[in-house]
Amino acid sequence: MTVPLKNSGPITVDVALGERAYDIVIGRDVIGSLGGRIKALRPGARVAIVTDRTVAKHWLARVEAILAEAGIESKAIVVGEGEASKTYGVLQEVCEALIAAKIERNDLVVALGGGVIGDLAGFAAAIVRRGIDFVQVPTSLLAQVDSSVGGKTGINSPQGKNLVGSFHQPVLVVADTSVLDTLSPRQFRAGYAEVAKYGVLGDAAFFGWLEANHADIFSGGAAREHAIATSCRAKAAIVARDERETGERALLNLGHTFGHALEAATGFSDRLFHGEGVSVGMVLAAEFSAALGMISRDDAARVQRHLAAVGLPTHLQDIAGFQQEGLADADTLMALMAQDKKVKRGKLTFILLEKIGQAVIANDVAPTAVRDFLVDKLARKPD
Repeated sequence: MTVPLKNSGPITVDVALGERAYDIVIGRDVIGSLGGRIKALRPGARVAIVTDRTVAKHWLARVEAILAEAGIESKAIVVGEGEASKTYGVLQEVCEALIAAKIERNDLVVALGGGVIGDLAGFAAAIVRRGIDFVQVPTSLLAQVDSSVGGKTGINSPQGKNLVGSFHQPVLVVADTSVLDTLSPRQFRAGYAEVAKYGVLGDAAFFGWLEANHADIFSGGAAREHAIATSCRAKAAIVARDERETGERALLNLGHTFGHALEAATGFSDRLFHGEGVSVGMVLAAEFSAALGMISRDDAARVQRHLAAVGLPTHLQDIAGFQQEGLADADTLMALMAQDKKVKRGKLTFILLEKIGQAVIANDVAPTAVRDFLVDKLARKPD
C-alpha cells in the first residue's frame, strides 16, 4: 500500500445487505450534507437527535441548524457521557423521551456521538414502536471505524458488556473526519485500536501500512480518511456475509473476550476506555496464540510493539488501578469471560491468530489453558 492522496470528495462505502443496504459516507465536513441526505431518504420525517453532553457542546447546535436548513424538524435528547449511560435506566429515559416527542415509525432517530450513543440510541430506536429507523453520525474514531457499522445495538448489564441489545441496522452512516479534531489524544488512541484490529485479523498489508503511516493518521493527514475507509470496507464485507454473527463476523471480536472482561473488572469506567481494553485484549490474544503454538512469538511481539508505539496500553499492568481486586485475579477475570456473548453452552470461544492478517475462531478453548496463561501474565512484569 502507498499513502493515498487526499480525496476531492467524500468516500462512500456500501454495506450490501439487500433491502437493508446503506451507505457509509466518509470525509471532511460531510456533516454539512446530513440534512439533504436525510430529506432524500425520508421526505417529511421528523428527527430525534440523541447525543451526550460533551458532544452536544461541540456539535448539537450545528446539526440542528443543518437539519433546519433542510426543512427538517428536530428534537434533542441529551444524556450523560460514557459507559454509565448504557444502562436500563438511561435506556428508559431515551425511550420515554422519544415517545413524548411523538417520534413515529416513519420518523428517524439520529445517533450523534461515539460508540455509547450509537449503541444506546440504536437500541432505543429498535424497540420504540417496535422499530424506528436511525442514522449514525459517529463523532469518535472508534465509532467511525467500528461501532456505527453493522447494526449491533445495546446496553450493558451489571454482569457484562453489551449483554442486552438487538441487531438494528442504520439507514445511513455519516462519518465526518473533521469532528475527530475535538477528541482528546487518549480518545483518538483508543479508537485507533479498532483500526489496527482490522489489519491484525485479516489484512497483513494494511497492518504494515499502519506501522509506516500511523503518525499521519494521528495528525489528520491524508492517511486518516484512507485508514477509516479501509476499516469500514473490511467490516462492511464481513457484515454483508454474516449479519447476525452466526460465523465469520465473530472474527471482529479479536481482543474483545479479554477486553470486555477487563472493562467489566474496571467497572466500565474511564479507568479503561473500550479501545484500550481491546488493545490489551489483542495483545493477550496474540500472546495466547503464541503460547498455543499457533503464531510466532515474533508476530505476537510485533502486534504489541505497534500498539505500544502509538501510546496504547498493551499489558494488564498498564491499566490504572491494576492491583485492585478483580483485575489482578485470574479467577475473577475467568468468571467475567464466562459471560461473553460468544460462550456456547458454557464453552469459551476465542478469536486467535495463525499469523498477522489471519484470525480464526477457536471453539471450546480449554479453560485451564486460559487460566494458566492469565496467571502467568498477572505474575510477570511486562518485557
